[in-house]
Amino acid sequence: MKIYPLKFKPVYKNYPWGNNRLPALFNREAPEGIYAESWEVSTHHAGESMVINGPLAGMTLSEVLALDSAAVLGSAVEGNDFPLLIKLIDAAQPLSVQVHPNNENAAAVQGEPKTEMWYFLNEEPSQIYCGLKPGTTRDDFLSAMKNETLEAVLRKLPAEKGGAVFVPGGCLHAIDAGCLILEVQQNSNTTYRVYDWNRVGTDGRPREMHVEKALQVIDFNDTGDSICHPVIVSDNVRTICKSDFFVLNELTIEGAMQLEANGQSFHVLFSAEGSIEIEYGDGQTEHVPTGTSILIPALLGAYAIKSKALLRVLHVSIDVPPLNSPLAHKN
Repeated sequence: MKIYPLKFKPVYKNYPWGNNRLPALFNREAPEGIYAESWEVSTHHAGESMVINGPLAGMTLSEVLALDSAAVLGSAVEGNDFPLLIKLIDAAQPLSVQVHPNNENAAAVQGEPKTEMWYFLNEEPSQIYCGLKPGTTRDDFLSAMKNETLEAVLRKLPAEKGGAVFVPGGCLHAIDAGCLILEVQQNSNTTYRVYDWNRVGTDGRPREMHVEKALQVIDFNDTGDSICHPVIVSDNVRTICKSDFFVLNELTIEGAMQLEANGQSFHVLFSAEGSIEIEYGDGQTEHVPTGTSILIPALLGAYAIKSKALLRVLHVSIDVPPLNSPLAHKN
């Protein structure tokens, strides 16, 4: 199998809270409509990525992995499936108040574990709800549900461009209107809704709630700080979030940056600010337009990210050593 950077056809979701900014912001060819989410890199059966470039074009990511999963995923990935789901979220209305199971309780509710993080791309400040206010008990939560005062027991956090929050499984949360987000999550589509702002679905009826299962997975003892506090690795690399499931780094590209996919983990790159060029192998290049996600296979080896303008590029991998010299440096 030929090893090269992979680009994919986005999988769009038209949930009722969605917006219409994605096609225009990222110059994507798409008809008018609601684009609540764009699944960028996924092997999930609810929306699988299809390769659109090079000799593997027309194959799903699962089909590519069936050819040589180790070459794409890397030695640090357990199993032969892509472990993450990377998506864009564009909210014109608040998302439902919801929760996902974690690795410990997912099997008990017949769900998929989902820990996630959100990196905010929106120009205008917004807010999110992440976790219950300190001291909120199960009884307090049930009372707020009954009285439709749930918002009063949720923690509100700012959603400003360049900021990020970490949302572990078990953390009750909701994204508010105006947010534009790059979400990195475990490969899961399990969501338990507890409140939907009295909204109706496309059929004119209230959407299904999942309170019983939600109560089995909500962590009422969650007192952690959801805000991600970046760690400076070098003058052009910041680690935004590091968890047991994924790492998000923010790279500042000025001219060119040299990286290496050394066999441990895949890399996924995303730039909302401008186009980049990936140079790899024996002088081969791949153009990556603004707002396009690209998967760097784990065995690609040395490659360079090049840009004509100063911009930030988001870099996703699993838990591997931080990007630093000599793996990342300016030309």
